Amino acid sequence: MFFTYLRRELRRRRKAALVVASGLALGIALVIIVSSVSSGMSKAQDKVLESLYGLGTDMTVTKAAAAPGSGSGRPKFEFDAKGNDDDSNQSSDRVLVQGFQTLASSTVDTIGKQDGVADAVGGLSLNVMKVDGQFKRGEFRQEGGPAQGGPGGEGGSTQPQGEVRGGGASFDVNSYTVYGTDVTEQALGPLTSSKITKGRTFKASETDAEVAVVDSAYAKEKKLAVGKTVTIHGTEFTIVGVSTADSGDAAANLYIPLKQAQTLADSKNKVTTVYVKASDSQQIDHVKSTIQKNVSGTTVTTSADLADTVSGSLSTASDLASGVGKWLSIAVLTAAFLVAGLLTSSAVSRRVREFGTLKALGWKSGRVTRQVVGEALVNGLLGGVLGIAVGLAGAYVVTAISPTLTAQLGSSGAGMGGGRFMGGPGGPSASRTLDVALTAPVSLSTILIAVALAVAGGLIAGAFGGWRASRLRPADALRRVE
Repeated sequence: MFFTYLRRELRRRRKAALVVASGLALGIALVIIVSSVSSGMSKAQDKVLESLYGLGTDMTVTKAAAAPGSGSGRPKFEFDAKGNDDDSNQSSDRVLVQGFQTLASSTVDTIGKQDGVADAVGGLSLNVMKVDGQFKRGEFRQEGGPAQGGPGGEGGSTQPQGEVRGGGASFDVNSYTVYGTDVTEQALGPLTSSKITKGRTFKASETDAEVAVVDSAYAKEKKLAVGKTVTIHGTEFTIVGVSTADSGDAAANLYIPLKQAQTLADSKNKVTTVYVKASDSQQIDHVKSTIQKNVSGTTVTTSADLADTVSGSLSTASDLASGVGKWLSIAVLTAAFLVAGLLTSSAVSRRVREFGTLKALGWKSGRVTRQVVGEALVNGLLGGVLGIAVGLAGAYVVTAISPTLTAQLGSSGAGMGGGRFMGGPGGPSASRTLDVALTAPVSLSTILIAVALAVAGGLIAGAFGGWRASRLRPADALRRVE
C-alpha cells in the first residue's frame, strides 16, 4: 500500500517533484565539481613538490644559511698565456657546489638514526660553468711619417703614428647542472621523479664509476645518447641512460655517482642535501622537530613548507577552490535543503483535504508522516542522481579542457635550493616557473558523499513536510469541502 500510494502521488506531482529534485541536484553538483577541482589542485601541487624533491621524500635537510664570505660564489677563470701569433681557442670550467653550503656525509647517518626516520640519503648538487672562446690580437696600422720626439727635435726618439684596429675577445658561457646521487640508495632523491626511458639506471656497484644518466631534454639539446661520452671538468663520463621527468623540469641535466661528484667539486665526504623519508607520514612534524633538535646547524624543509612558497595561478586557484568554492558549496547546499523543505511543507499544505480524509479513514499520524517522508526521500534520491550526473559532466569538462596553471617556485625556503636546481649557482635566491595542467578527478568517496547529501536533503525536506502533516486533523479537511 505504501509503495503503491507513493508511486501514484509522485506521478501526479511530477512538476513539484522535479523542482525539489533540481534544487538538490544543483547543490550536490556544485559540491562534486568543487571537490574534484580541489582534488585536482592537490594533485597539481603534489606534482610541483615532486619536481622539487623527488618521489617518496617527506623532507630535506640542508645546511643552515650563513652570511656569505668575501668573494663567496665568484668563480675565477684562468686562461693560458699564448704567443703573439697564437689565436687558438681557450677553455676553462668550474664546478660549483649548489648554494655553496655543504654538510658532512656523516650527517646522513646521524639523521638516519633519529626517531621516526625510515631512510635518509645524501646528494650533492653541482653547477658547472664552462667558458669557451678565443682572444684575437689587434693590428697596428701606421699613419704618416715618423714624428720627432723630445724638445730639440734632433737626437730625440721617434715613434710611429697610428692606431690598433681589430682584435678583442669572444667567449661563450655554458652552464649546466649535475647531481651526485648515492647509487646504493636510489629510492630517494630527485632522480626518483624521473623514469629511465632509454638505457639503464645506475648499478649499486658503480659507486665511483665514470658513468652518467642524462635528462632527455638536455640530451636532445646537446645531441647526447646512450653510449656517448660527456666531459665534466676534464673527466670523461659514459652515458648509460636517459631519464625523463614525470612532471615539471628535471632535477639536473646530468646525474653521476656521488663519489665522482664529490671529487669533481673537491668536496670529499660532503653533501648539499639529505633526503629523508619518515616511517609514518602522520609524524612528519615530530620528525622535523627531532632532527632540528638533535642535528645542529641544519635547516629542515617539509613539503608543507615548500607548498607555502608556491605562488602563481595554481596557488590563487587553489585558494579559491578551498576558500570561496567551499563556502559557496555550503551556501548553495544549505539553500537547496531549505528550499526543498519549504516546498515540501507547502505541498503538504495544499494536500490538507487529502491527508485529512486519510486520517478520517483511519490513517495514523505516523503513517501520514512516513508517507510524506518517503516521497521527499525519493525526491532527494532523484536530485542526487541528477546532481551526480551534472557534477560528473562538469568534472569531465574541466579535465577535457585541462586549463594550464602556473606554479612559481619561490625562494623563501632555505632547504629548497639545496634540493633542486633553481636556475643558477645561487640556488635559494633564484626561482623558476612550472606549468601544470589541471584535472578534476572524481573519487568514489566524493560519489558516496553526494549520495549521503541526497539522502540528507530528502530527510530534511521530509521532516518539514512530515511535521506539517502530523499537525493536520480530519476537521481541517472537512472545512475545505465546498
